[in-house]
Amino acid sequence: MEKAPSVLVADDQSDILHALRVLLRGEGCTVKTVDSPEEALQALSQSSFDVALIDLNYARDTTSGKEGMDLLEGIHKLDPDLPVVVMTAWATIDLAVECMRKGAADFFQKPWENARVKATVTNQAELYRAKRKATLLEEENRSLKASKSRDFLAKSDIMKPLITMMNKVAPSDANILITGENGTGKGVAARYIHSLSARSKEPFVSINMGGLASGVAESELFGHVKGAFTDAKADRAGRFEMADGGTLFMDEIGNLPMEQQQKLLRVLETGEFERVGSSRTIKVDVRIISATNSDLQKSVREGKFREDLLYRLNTIPVHLPPLRERDEDIELLANHFLQRHLKRYCKDISGLIGPAVEALRGYNWPGNVRELDHTIERAVLLASGNQIKVSDLGLIPTASTDDEGAMNGPSIDDMSLEDVEKYLIQRTLKRNGGNATKTANELGLSRSAFYRRLQRFGL
Repeated sequence: MEKAPSVLVADDQSDILHALRVLLRGEGCTVKTVDSPEEALQALSQSSFDVALIDLNYARDTTSGKEGMDLLEGIHKLDPDLPVVVMTAWATIDLAVECMRKGAADFFQKPWENARVKATVTNQAELYRAKRKATLLEEENRSLKASKSRDFLAKSDIMKPLITMMNKVAPSDANILITGENGTGKGVAARYIHSLSARSKEPFVSINMGGLASGVAESELFGHVKGAFTDAKADRAGRFEMADGGTLFMDEIGNLPMEQQQKLLRVLETGEFERVGSSRTIKVDVRIISATNSDLQKSVREGKFREDLLYRLNTIPVHLPPLRERDEDIELLANHFLQRHLKRYCKDISGLIGPAVEALRGYNWPGNVRELDHTIERAVLLASGNQIKVSDLGLIPTASTDDEGAMNGPSIDDMSLEDVEKYLIQRTLKRNGGNATKTANELGLSRSAFYRRLQRFGL
């Protein structure tokens, strides 16, 4: 059910404030009244409104309208889209034109017609909400959210208690920290938890903190207003606004810059934040699910991650085991990915032959479930017959793959340059226990360049 329109009324006369409060509450509006421009701006900086209804004159015996004009400009600095309806007992055509030129949504004279005031406020509130909703939808599309699949396929003994726990905690609003190597399905687990929660019909918004360029984390999380920095050519909602009422999934949370950790902690504690370049406080209701492949306790000891923030994020810890420890799930997942890619590419393939299944089970999967998905996709595209054979898989042997399994993949002499690069990344990731930052440093890659390669290779 949509909330009632919220209206801010500013006037220096108590009888005017009382009359408008009674009138608008009768229409189901929530009404906040103030008697000065200063109080109006303070109220706007602390709360959100759908319409502002303001007088033009506040000081005794003043009729110039300057105070109201200044307030109008101040309101639009806090929220450029908020509709402001101006009222005055000293109305002239020139004054009305000046108000509209400065951005007022409408103008009426005191004493007013009740029907006109009610219709104006209702229409402006609906227009404002529709515009804000359209902005949020546009930002959701821009965020390129992943598939909304609710599947979490697993039948291995190691996964059964994990799924039981996720089913138990999903209906709560508790913050959850998912840990595990790259590619173990942390994003899938987050969506699975969201789908079982009371917020399942509300937005699921994700953000990869590891893939953000330096200096943009605050804008991505909290949004910005036009002119906040050089490239801020328009107002933009952040991920917290987009996820209001739903779930925000913050992947690679360990890469969040220290200067933003205090701001995130504040949102977790109060639900409040400001867009970059704005002093207006926005309040949201968001459940946080975060994920990392790094040791956050170690980061705390090294002074790279706030201990109080970790406690807030880690209300419920969920650890996903690597695919090499889920042997029973490999064939199940492979067949799931096979059916999905057969449908996508309209291929006529009956399935995997026995030796191909054994090759999959004998492989070490340094890229985990994500690598398995991309391996099956590649096999579907390259298969020459109506069944997928070992040679179609193109598995690259790793140091821990046994000799027989290693023979199923090509030697390094037969690899393309791209395969060699993938192989080196896999080996270095494995040696560093899945630590992406350390791996990128050893390979001489920037963090953003490293994440682009992980995405390209399905790692």
